[in-house]
Amino acid sequence: MDVARVISRILAPILVLLAVGCASVPLDTPKVATFAVEDVAYTRAARGVSDWLGGRSDTQGFYPLTAGLDAFGARLTLMDGAEVSIDAQYFLMKPDNAGLVFAAGLLAAADRGVRVRLLLDDIFTKVDDVDLAMLDDHPKIEVRVFNPISRKGLFVLNYLGNFSLANRRMHNKAFIMDNQIAIVGGRNIAVEYFQLETTGEFIDFDMLSAGPVVKEVSAQFDIYWNHELAVPISALFKAKSPQQIEKAAAGLKEEMLDAGDSIYADAISTPLMKQFYAKALPPYLAQARLLSDEPQKLLEEISPDHQIVAREMREVLLETEEEIFIFTPYFLPGKRGMDFVRQLRAKGIRIILVTNSLATNNHTAVHSHYSRYRKDLLKAGVELWEARADAAKIVAEDGETSLDRLTLHAKGILIDRNRIFVGSLNLDPRSVEINTEMGLLIESPEMGRRMTLNAESRVSATAYRLQLDENDRITWHAIIDGQSVVETSEPQASIWRRISAVLQKVVPESQL
Repeated sequence: MDVARVISRILAPILVLLAVGCASVPLDTPKVATFAVEDVAYTRAARGVSDWLGGRSDTQGFYPLTAGLDAFGARLTLMDGAEVSIDAQYFLMKPDNAGLVFAAGLLAAADRGVRVRLLLDDIFTKVDDVDLAMLDDHPKIEVRVFNPISRKGLFVLNYLGNFSLANRRMHNKAFIMDNQIAIVGGRNIAVEYFQLETTGEFIDFDMLSAGPVVKEVSAQFDIYWNHELAVPISALFKAKSPQQIEKAAAGLKEEMLDAGDSIYADAISTPLMKQFYAKALPPYLAQARLLSDEPQKLLEEISPDHQIVAREMREVLLETEEEIFIFTPYFLPGKRGMDFVRQLRAKGIRIILVTNSLATNNHTAVHSHYSRYRKDLLKAGVELWEARADAAKIVAEDGETSLDRLTLHAKGILIDRNRIFVGSLNLDPRSVEINTEMGLLIESPEMGRRMTLNAESRVSATAYRLQLDENDRITWHAIIDGQSVVETSEPQASIWRRISAVLQKVVPESQL
């Protein structure tokens, strides 16, 4: 047998796999454009918002949702109260207890006649297509998948075969009820975001919002919903029979019986939710605007022209007079970002940066690259803090928890104790350049002051302060159980995690 024939026999199946793997999604699938319902003045939500805002149409109301169970309860409560519409847009949804309860709430609302539009990015959404199709099968529910990967052939080959587009994702997160109330922030739909996980928790942050800004959130939802990259699930998955859909619906009901009722009851019964039901939750009245990237960003070459959220936040930060308090899970500033930090510090701006430690970071490769910026940040005068993995018991409202570790996932910026940014934007190349993002910029001295004071007390209790010693080495400082602790290497990180961080330096920073 000659060499050419051997090579051809080896390459033939590989070429076949690649051919299948490069299958593309029909982005030109016909679909009906739909938009937020405008005539909602008659709804209970409209009357409730008017009462909440004191009858003022020139202002907006906000309330921060810092506790996970409150954030979940708020979503479920809004589902229960919806009369006209629910629009939900998320980077990921999982088929865990949070996803089950969330899906059941959407179905219950649809059964009452509420129109439901569910838009999910494809890559990290783990809900099976058959279950999304089951939701879509309801006459009042429509499900669209954003920038989907072809279901034909192997997922990995499909992803790699269309990498230039598949690598670009919709990272936006928004929940809108009756075009009157919205929740915008960093949480996705999975147990780790809502205090429902038993091994770890993502510390996150959402904003309950009412007033004219909700129309802006709805408008950005409509842009994404009607974009060519939003593909109906019906174009991606065809049920083998009606029985397959019925089986999925029966499975959802059975799993809800096992876990759903207790989770639902806990979520809507928190002290905050009791205040909400009693109409005793005082709003922060403020002015605000929505910052949002356009979905076309994913189809264009990487360019500052399409980095709307990052560009506008840069302009806002340049207006800072005294202080910037930053919470970000991932911090990869690059040369341009470090130059910007130094520019702010040269103006005398105090910068407090809180991010994950190696022990708490759920993306070790990000920490691998972030770690090389730490000394430069400290030398520039940035007050740098890293989350403690054992801080879950401090964050817990009652001081008791069985959680093993905490991960910071909140994306927020507090500026001069007056302006608050909350949204989906991480401070890394992926968020700034590759994915789409959104967030609210709120002007409220009262909320800004309270949130900053709360952040200062929480950070000192739940994070390590990084400093340089006399030998120019990084040290980690904390008060733990009343004792001053100083660490000289990555605290609370296992040997394997430290080795992994070194190995993952090969991952290109531009993709993180």
